[in-house]
Amino acid sequence: MTKPITYQSNPNLPIIKKGWKGNMVINGEFHNSSIPEKPLFLDVFKWKFSKNPQREEKKQDTFKLETCFFDTFSKTTDTIIWLGHSSFLITLNGKTILTDPCFNDIPTAKRQVQLPCKIETLTNIDYILLSHDHRDHFDVKSIKELVKTNPNVAILTTLNFKKILEKNKISTAKTQEAGWYQKYKTDAIEITFLPAKHWGRRGAFDFNKVLWGSFLIKTKDIKLFFSGDTAYDDKIFKEIHSEFGEIDICLLPIGAYSPAFIMKQSHTTPEEAYQIFNDLKGKLFIPMHYGTYDLSDEPLGEPIKRLHNCFEDEKSKLKAVIVGEKYNLNS
Repeated sequence: MTKPITYQSNPNLPIIKKGWKGNMVINGEFHNSSIPEKPLFLDVFKWKFSKNPQREEKKQDTFKLETCFFDTFSKTTDTIIWLGHSSFLITLNGKTILTDPCFNDIPTAKRQVQLPCKIETLTNIDYILLSHDHRDHFDVKSIKELVKTNPNVAILTTLNFKKILEKNKISTAKTQEAGWYQKYKTDAIEITFLPAKHWGRRGAFDFNKVLWGSFLIKTKDIKLFFSGDTAYDDKIFKEIHSEFGEIDICLLPIGAYSPAFIMKQSHTTPEEAYQIFNDLKGKLFIPMHYGTYDLSDEPLGEPIKRLHNCFEDEKSKLKAVIVGEKYNLNS
């Protein structure tokens, strides 16, 4: 028997895409499409108990992310600072944004690079963006510390995320949930929640109960795209370009792609991330989601090497920032 499809959005936020009905829900679970995609236990079992074909190469890999420590940052200069993995400190138009803060070890992996500042340095934050509920993107300890030092911060996140915040006793009156193609209520900058091809889960019984997605941050001068976690999709990113035009800065994931049979529906290879960049008609690619946590079979240093090969003939379009480096957007 075919299960009924319903569509969900936040009735308090505008939908900016003409004809968009909302996010697809089947049997209480969000889906990328009408064909359910669920990680199979047997695939996970096969991965965990199979020999990694890159095992020796991984042992020989000495890659380590470079770190530049800082103890202050300015809200008057438009900058991007990579804090590791998918966490960025972004200042645009006098507003400061943190993406997917995860500053600690996670249950499945130790953090391989030190946070480039004390967490107490991260004050006067206006917006925290949470793309989905996976533990390497939503770290409870990090969020609790940030909310404590930033009591007026607004959390901009996905449909059904408030339940997770409440369960973990994280309270802020300024939390907004959005579905794809919905614009948050913000000051001085525009932030829109957009599609990504991924999934969600934190426990045994909450598969896809919380939505996932990406963000477009826009001022009159800059359009910045933060993908969160995503696999490649040959329609999603072309549609985003169709809706918003060329994207000035693309923050895209390049790691945790091997083995393909388990990772292809969740993450992109460097080559697929490069294709997303081209689908968005991007002007500058800043890579993320590599080198901070060892989450998959490929060596830590492989993703950035493969990405550099993609940009061999257009090196000016790639900026692999150092962790903690203050990249000035006006330079």
